[in-house]
Amino acid sequence: MATVNLTEQDFESVVVGDGIVLVDWWAAWCGPCRAFAPVFDAASVVHPDVVFGKVDTEAQPRLSAAAGIQSIPTLMAFRDGVLVFSQPGALPASALEQVITAVQELDMDDIRRQLAEQQAATNQS
Repeated sequence: MATVNLTEQDFESVVVGDGIVLVDWWAAWCGPCRAFAPVFDAASVVHPDVVFGKVDTEAQPRLSAAAGIQSIPTLMAFRDGVLVFSQPGALPASALEQVITAVQELDMDDIRRQLAEQQAATNQS
């Protein structure tokens, strides 16, 4: 599957769905972003069951600000609408594969339970 360009208009509808969505936050002037792009694109071919999205931080400044992007490239992983990974920096192919495998192996019932507990603790404070 090819990567998809995400915008302020479609970002939320893409990441809140079921399954895994990886998002590469990048800009054309960013050397590490340009180096990571072929790694990200190659992984999208190997993992057709994963959505690979790209957000151009220059074209989408409000979306980038809302996501708290402070350094690019930044890779985010969402699973079933939950942000489960976020890390700045270009990854080599092997590290990207490790991230994908780890996200695939997550126990989402446990993740949702932990989030509910955190929310309850926040509400009590």
